[in-house]
Amino acid sequence: MQLSIIAGARPNFMKIAPLIRPLKDVGFATKIIHSGQHYDQKMSQTFFDELNIPHPDLNLGVGSGSHIWQISEVMRRLETEFTENPPAAVVVVGDVNSTLAAALTAVKLGIPVAHVESGLRSFDRAMPEEINRIMTDAISDWLFTSEPSAQTNLEREGVPAERIHFVGNVMIDTLLSHRKQAQALHSSRELGCGDKDYVVLTLHRPSNVDDPERLESILKAVHDISEDFPVLFPIHPRTRGQLQKFGFAERHDLNGYRMVEPQGYHSMLSLMDGARFVLTDSGGMQEETTALGVPCLTLRENTERPSTIESGSNQLVGWRTDDILAAVGRIKSSPDRSSQIPEKWDGKTSTRIAEILHRDLA
Repeated sequence: MQLSIIAGARPNFMKIAPLIRPLKDVGFATKIIHSGQHYDQKMSQTFFDELNIPHPDLNLGVGSGSHIWQISEVMRRLETEFTENPPAAVVVVGDVNSTLAAALTAVKLGIPVAHVESGLRSFDRAMPEEINRIMTDAISDWLFTSEPSAQTNLEREGVPAERIHFVGNVMIDTLLSHRKQAQALHSSRELGCGDKDYVVLTLHRPSNVDDPERLESILKAVHDISEDFPVLFPIHPRTRGQLQKFGFAERHDLNGYRMVEPQGYHSMLSLMDGARFVLTDSGGMQEETTALGVPCLTLRENTERPSTIESGSNQLVGWRTDDILAAVGRIKSSPDRSSQIPEKWDGKTSTRIAEILHRDLA
């Protein structure tokens, strides 16, 4: 019995990697379909290589474009695939455009959908990912959740309880199985930094990098932080372009960071694991730092992952310079915050998903 697994962008690859083996172990054939939403070496192929993901059986080659264009192109190209080779079910992960497009296509063709990492809500509908989450969850047959708040959100939206399965976090399956390999790299040493004496910064959300006022405010805080810690900034290609567009790349008062190229999975995990703290607007990094026990300051005013706040490792600090620096001051003046790993973030999430799908489809 065949399952089609859809991946489209960098965050998806860490989520499908641990699923392949458990699904095969319970008797499923898996067909990996890459939408091509992220398509270059550093944002795509590197992750397949490092995470030992089989080469995609099909690459739709969609590439970059507007949200509407990407979604419509994925749907158009998947319609042919699903019509000619209908799977028993389609597995989608996360909240990118490919996730929603694949779920919509499958449902229109009468194919059941399993959504891994369902029920997360920021309650900010200005975020494109939030719309993708809501719509994908509304049409999925299996909703696999990573934290208790997700089940509450789904029940509030009227999803029947029998469709909801609290299984844990597949990204943490990947992290736990690759952590030793990442630690052995000592990536910070190659950049001239010692353990726990540097900060990692990532920025990519349009609400931060497309707004010059917000981006300038964040960079002012980074400049001040850099007086105490080197700030390593693996930069997203689009963010690099925005720095140039707004003239921030040339301003001395905003250049406290050390820009480095986008990192592969192991190298980025190594950098996070050895950091004094992390500054980010990434959802996945909130989860990864929680599992690693590394303090995380999230440069947003909301999060769809409240368990990372409740565990004690993550703080929402927004984009204003003073708020960011106040949070940094608390980290510097106090012992490491005590934190705990959320329930079922134990490396066994993929096995639980495979068992449920086998039970229902076999």
